[in-house]
Amino acid sequence: MAEPSRQSPAGGPVIVLVAPQMGENIGMVARAMANFGLSELRLVAPRDGWPNDKATAAASRATHVVEAAAVFDDLRAATADLSFVFATTARERDGFKRVAGPVEAARMLREKEASGARTGILFGRERFGLDNDEISLADEIVTFPVDPAYASLNVAQAVLLMAYEWRKAGLEHETDTPFSGPEMVPAPKDELFGLFGHLEEALESRGYFRPPSKKPKMVDKLRAVLTRPAFSSGEIKVLRGIVASLDYFSPREPRGAGYPERKAAADRLAHQPGAPDQAKGEKDG
Repeated sequence: MAEPSRQSPAGGPVIVLVAPQMGENIGMVARAMANFGLSELRLVAPRDGWPNDKATAAASRATHVVEAAAVFDDLRAATADLSFVFATTARERDGFKRVAGPVEAARMLREKEASGARTGILFGRERFGLDNDEISLADEIVTFPVDPAYASLNVAQAVLLMAYEWRKAGLEHETDTPFSGPEMVPAPKDELFGLFGHLEEALESRGYFRPPSKKPKMVDKLRAVLTRPAFSSGEIKVLRGIVASLDYFSPREPRGAGYPERKAAADRLAHQPGAPDQAKGEKDG
């Protein structure tokens, strides 16, 4: 029915779905493939025919994978140009095929693709996967370390797992991510010492160090807490801003009454006629 392409545009193993039943699942497979840089999808005797509008809708922005999908009458034709094929299964099978986990399988696929081999991964039907005859056409088996009590995976989930491992195996470091947070440079010690003094002074004025004989030990513990995170200069500024806000608060005044702008407003009010009564009324309120 279809002629297999000789080379995938983005490289990587061909994803072969055997007798897929639902267009939505095919679309979600395409989306999982695109997430991790795979692009060549082959369908063997899709139940609902092809093309399928539901597959396109479910593919989200991976319509390029759906539109380029090739359809075949049987598995032999779909894999004829491939030199190494993994078959995925969640069940133990009789036979003599080697079994690998997804991490090892992805590394093997990377090695074979690097040597110029064309590779593929077979995925079976939604209800019962691949049958033994279909697995017999593969070179090796790949299976996932799922809970044996519930080993069933949706076909898109299975493709996502293998596509993820394929992508990860090609990174310079397997822990690499596409972006990272800002580099946090520890602040100079003099800024940290300034925080110590600021906070200790604020706590002293509020009677935190009780009894006084325990103050040295309490200060040691406080400094241990503050040195552990290796604060950046920006973080120290935030903390000192918090401590500074405490300097403008008194339990005997409304919250925030000690802020400079509030004091300035109170001073202006104090110089107006009748100011003492107004100020007294404001404080009483």
